[in-house]
Amino acid sequence: EVELVESGGGLVQPGGSLTLSCVGSGFIFSNYIMNWVREGPEKEPEWVAGIGGGGGLTRYADSVKGRFTISRDNAKNTVYLQLNDLKTEDTAKYYCVKAGMRQITGPRGQGTQVTVSS
Repeated sequence: EVELVESGGGLVQPGGSLTLSCVGSGFIFSNYIMNWVREGPEKEPEWVAGIGGGGGLTRYADSVKGRFTISRDNAKNTVYLQLNDLKTEDTAKYYCVKAGMRQITGPRGQGTQVTVSS
């Protein structure tokens, strides 16, 4: 059974940084693309970033390009999302999703809340 557990969210001021983590189990982690997807208040789910199984391929939504960095450590079955220069519009619940690149539908964890506010 696929299980994904996100952590690392919190309350941060505009301009601040956070690092999100997602640990996967129940599948061969390194074989799969992993994505981060966010759901803000009263907003549609938004794909944020994706990374190939080996870590060499990364893609970002235009809204976060240059501010967020996705990475993975397959030895730890973990995918990360480094969030820098956070803006109020980044406030959302962030999920890691096992799916094709840029896909928002697939197995996901319970999410971790990121709130950007002064």
